[in-house]
Parts: sequence; C-alpha cells; structure tokens
Amino acid sequence: MEKGLIEKTGKDLKHWIDVVKKTGLQKHREILKHLKSQHGFTHGFANFVSLKARESDAGSFSEDDLVENQFKGKEALLPIYKKLDSVIKALGKDVKVTPKKDSVSYIRKRQFALVKPATKTRVDLGLKIKDKLTEGKLENSGPFGTMCTHRVRLESIDDISSDVLYWVKEAYEKSI
Repeated sequence: MEKGLIEKTGKDLKHWIDVVKKTGLQKHREILKHLKSQHGFTHGFANFVSLKARESDAGSFSEDDLVENQFKGKEALLPIYKKLDSVIKALGKDVKVTPKKDSVSYIRKRQFALVKPATKTRVDLGLKIKDKLTEGKLENSGPFGTMCTHRVRLESIDDISSDVLYWVKEAYEKSI
C-alpha cells in the first residue's frame, strides 16, 4: 500500500499522515471523507492513511506493543499468557506467532491456537481441534466463532493443567 500510495499521489505515507493530523480530524469516517473529497483518494488508500494516522491498525505497533496493550489493566493475567506462549512456541520451530490488537494467534499451516485476555480476570485459550467433542473445561468455541473450535477459560496459571497442555499439543499436531 505504501508503495502504491507514492505511485498514485507522488507523496509518501509520512506526508499524508501530516496532512491528516493538520486537519484535526479524529474520526475514521471524517478522515476518509476528507481524503476522498479534497485529495481524490480511492477508498482503499484513504482507509490505509486514516488507519496509519490514527495508529489504530495492528501494523502501526510492534509485536511487543500489541501484547503489552492487550494486557493494560490486566497485568495479573500476564503469567498465564507467558506460560502459554512458552509452551506453544516449544511445540516446534514451525510455529508462527502473530500478535493482533486483541489476541495472539499461533499458526502452523493454519491457526491452531489463539490467546486472548477476555476479561480483567480471565484469559481465553481458543483451540482448533476438528472433530473433538467438548468435555469439562474444553468448551464450545463461544465468541471465537469459526476461528477456533474450542475454548478453555483460564483464570490462573494453575488452570494450565496437563489436560490443557494435551489439547494445545493436539491442536498443533492437527494443524498440518
């Protein structure tokens, strides 16, 4: 997008971010309207510049910042995340970690796990284990929808039981 922006407008992203900031506009829709009407932007480029100017897309933050922002006000949950992160990464060198704005995805050929601070007192571990029945703590995916098939609610590091570790490994192994 950045390269296309320069080719289309002759100006780089920094220039357009400065233009947006000088307008004083804060809302995404207002910025889109301004860039389209005043500068002839297509929707795609206007959206890209607006997101970058407002720093509201995941691409505007480092991976560490994305994780840190997820746990602001939920710092007590960090040990749960760190343990899961360590365990999942140790499954294989082919595990790709992708922090997002509100969660961290773990991908092999496809996503097999998702860690999300769901509330101030709970981390949700989403797993994709096709054809696995729900049992006990291994619930239906709930708010994860089709991204995961199952969810495990974790309120303390002690909730990361041998069953949870087994399910994580099973999700990893089935993600090829």
